[in-house]
Amino acid sequence: MPSFDEVLKEAGEFGRFQKRVFFLLCQTGITFSSLFASVVFLGQAPGSYWCRIPGAAELSERCGWTLEEERNFTVLPLHLGNGSSSGECERLDVVWDTSVSCASPLVHYINHSVGNLPLTACQDDWVYKQPHSSIVSEYNLVCGNAWMLDFSQAILNLGFLVGAFTLCYAADRYGRILIYLLSCLGVGICGIIVAFSPNFTLFLIFRFLQGVFSKGTWMTCYVIVTEIVGSEQRFLGIVIQIFFTLGIMILPGIAYLVPTWQGMQLAISLPNFLFLLYYWVVPESPRWLLTRKKGEKALKIMRNIAKHNGKYLSPHYSEITLSNEEVSNPSFLHLVRTPQMRRNTLILMYAWFTSALIYQGLVMRLGIVGGNLYLDFFISGAVELPAALLILMTIDRIGRRLPFGISNIVAGIACLITAFLPDDIPWLKTTVATLGRLGITMAFEIVYLVNTELYPTTLRNFGVSLCSSLCDLGGIIAPFLLFRLATIWLELPLLIFSILAVVCGLLVLLLPETKGISLPETVEDVEQLSSHFGKCGKKRKHQDTNSYI
Repeated sequence: MPSFDEVLKEAGEFGRFQKRVFFLLCQTGITFSSLFASVVFLGQAPGSYWCRIPGAAELSERCGWTLEEERNFTVLPLHLGNGSSSGECERLDVVWDTSVSCASPLVHYINHSVGNLPLTACQDDWVYKQPHSSIVSEYNLVCGNAWMLDFSQAILNLGFLVGAFTLCYAADRYGRILIYLLSCLGVGICGIIVAFSPNFTLFLIFRFLQGVFSKGTWMTCYVIVTEIVGSEQRFLGIVIQIFFTLGIMILPGIAYLVPTWQGMQLAISLPNFLFLLYYWVVPESPRWLLTRKKGEKALKIMRNIAKHNGKYLSPHYSEITLSNEEVSNPSFLHLVRTPQMRRNTLILMYAWFTSALIYQGLVMRLGIVGGNLYLDFFISGAVELPAALLILMTIDRIGRRLPFGISNIVAGIACLITAFLPDDIPWLKTTVATLGRLGITMAFEIVYLVNTELYPTTLRNFGVSLCSSLCDLGGIIAPFLLFRLATIWLELPLLIFSILAVVCGLLVLLLPETKGISLPETVEDVEQLSSHFGKCGKKRKHQDTNSYI
């Protein structure tokens, strides 16, 4: 019986059929990255706002004040009585009633003591010039509640984490395309509910669920693309990252054109309903069908692929070799039971954690260093395009491992240098910081490819999901680490990023090279990769592995 790789080669490893499926599934990257980075715009600072004195709304209506006049009566006396108060997080500890004069509502209090006006912390009485421009003004995430904005991003990443363990695990049990379609439906429905949430609690619940389903779409579509092409075309896993970058570049345009956060939330959520049409054009992964003892269905799909590619499978292809490994419910023990699998898993988990922490940290850092947020965000996304091109130019020439390690080390060194460059030469600081963003983007994109290539078919989706869950853990930590350390010293987070990246760069050099090697089908195949440690581009030779056991 022929092996799957032999049948795939005859049917076409990257023909018209795979190109169509690849292009369709790549659109998932645009919607996923838009959700991934949306907090930068959903949570924009609301601009001018102040704390309203109790009774001010009624008095303002009786006196016919404009918002600006009300603000003057509220905030200006604070500057007179307490120059350190801005009126944003505290207010005068008074209550306006019907006896208050419209011309001089504070005259009674000011006459008592101009230099010592009674103050109290603001609770829920903020007034915004643009009340629905962001979730900050919608749910009063200012002053003592400002940490809740960081929490909303952490909740999204927690959803990614849960999605990695649940939906991606389900994709190994029930099929890639089924879980992909259900996840797309979930992202769309939850996105609509998020946009119309009447309170912050409901917003957090469905933002979490949107993260769960979104991770299911992204990881499953990535695995499908990898499993229907030949080993020489697995660079497509890098190309799909370009669509992630396109989503990053498109996002500031959407935010600029759509004035409200609800509109922006709908703009990045509704396209997921269109992906449900893939039910009729994207097949189940034939590799997965083989692992579930469904060889006839796998062969039927392979014949369809061959037909669309203008190929013809030989009549003797009546059955495809099934994996000799029994299919069971995968667990973490399966990933660490053997020496090579254990080494790969631990290093990849650290690489995912580091890449996500540094990448998200550098993205969110744009919001605290000043400048034009829309333009800076677009440029930061455009910087990622050369990363994919550099990877495509190197991985098939010198392999995966060396670019993986160097990109992490370059990112670490760039972060370190940026931290100590003076602010009076901004062009140099921006250039070095951009180099760091380029390096960590390369590392982030390579880890997707390498992770997929280092696990057998029966554990691939689960292995990628488990390791990438550390990416989500890094995303949960990133906003708190960035903003809390930045209050001590603006560049302190860069020092942490530098250490993490350099250590990661050294560790990934211990991984086996997978350039030009067929995707492993069993755990024994993965263990054989260790024999090619340091030998780029060799094909795996099938040999007796009973002695290993």
